[in-house]
Amino acid sequence: MPTAFTRGLSPTFAACELTHLDRKPIDLARAERQHRAYEAALADAGLEVVRLPDLPGHADSVFVEDTAILLGEHAIITRPGAQSRRDETDSTAESLSDRFIVHRLTRGKLDGGDVLRIGKRLYVGQSSRSDCAGIVNLAGLAGRLGYEVVEVPHERCLHLKTGATHVGHDSAGRDVVLINPDWIDPNAFEDVFLLPSHPLESFGANALRAGDRLLHAAAYPYTAERLRALGFDVEDVDIGELEKAEAGLTCMSLIAD
Repeated sequence: MPTAFTRGLSPTFAACELTHLDRKPIDLARAERQHRAYEAALADAGLEVVRLPDLPGHADSVFVEDTAILLGEHAIITRPGAQSRRDETDSTAESLSDRFIVHRLTRGKLDGGDVLRIGKRLYVGQSSRSDCAGIVNLAGLAGRLGYEVVEVPHERCLHLKTGATHVGHDSAGRDVVLINPDWIDPNAFEDVFLLPSHPLESFGANALRAGDRLLHAAAYPYTAERLRALGFDVEDVDIGELEKAEAGLTCMSLIAD
């Protein structure tokens, strides 16, 4: 059974790290309701939802994707680019150790949100949160596990998956990458069909495959219609309050096939 590992919101969530957005007041109760609805959507899609231990002193800890990369029976524990997040990784490693063979990056910095997997290829964003040393370290570990790493420099969004996500296969059997071409260079991807997000929806390129469904933020209906036109079963999920912390649908879970 596919599994989604999540983590609850910290009471200090409003003090989260911000890189590209201005800070706005966050209604914590509303954010928690949206997060519970997000977990419910994962469960409704047929995934087992497993909550990792809460980390109340870590404002960004709900963004559990940044702390690990799941590759089959292996889990690679990352080195988050924000120093304030480094201690989150010990909890993730301990929690995953009974289900996965755990490896750890030891050099550089790298956020899981910068890693986009398509088959045996890992597209890895070089960003303010993930540097060359971290990517080289990942390439060495992932290479021994049979994965190729392709570097994708970007600077206009927080993570690679803020501006590009693999949404699965369309009705023609093609791998489809939903992309904001203003943020991520389309030429970085090989052997895929590129679907641009709607020009009016800069953040519309982040979507999360959950079983046979595709979860997509409710704020971007024009992009959702483009996905439906390709045959995807799209479920709109409201994460508006969470987005004030630069959240995306992918960053709040670790998905194990």
